[in-house]
Amino acid sequence: MPAHTRTRPRRLCQEPEAVAWAREKAGLTKRALADLVGISEQLMGEIESGWRSATPANLIKIAEALNCPIVVLERKRRVNGADVGG
Repeated sequence: MPAHTRTRPRRLCQEPEAVAWAREKAGLTKRALADLVGISEQLMGEIESGWRSATPANLIKIAEALNCPIVVLERKRRVNGADVGG
């Protein structure tokens, strides 16, 4: 039986670096933000590292906890080499 390997999700709802930046700017630890959002610290770390995609509901909660517009945290789509919102 082949060993199970972990792969990153194909599509992320969030921009991982933006989530980490906004959290740090707000002066929160991963644990503190996770507590505010109602998720585990491990899941918060996976969202920030890009190993897991935040659900749309959790991304809204993260934005609210950080007092940050959700558009800052959302993954940008690329169409023909240009960034497209949402």
